[in-house]
Amino acid sequence: MKELIELIAQSLVDHPEQVSVKERITERAVVYELSVASEDMGKVIGKQGRVAKAIRTVVNAAALKENKRVWVEIV
Repeated sequence: MKELIELIAQSLVDHPEQVSVKERITERAVVYELSVASEDMGKVIGKQGRVAKAIRTVVNAAALKENKRVWVEIV
């Protein structure tokens, strides 16, 4: 899952070397914290959050196959 998020984010940004994903396990779900360069933040979020929502949708679809709950936070 972590690799999927990194792959999607690296294809969107101008500085793919600064993309990092941290995994944090909570009681309810696995939380992935995506961080990118500050000038690439707008590309990852998109207009009205559409790109961020699309990333979350793809990751949730992949997580359903593994019967997991996943949250993606953009830091």
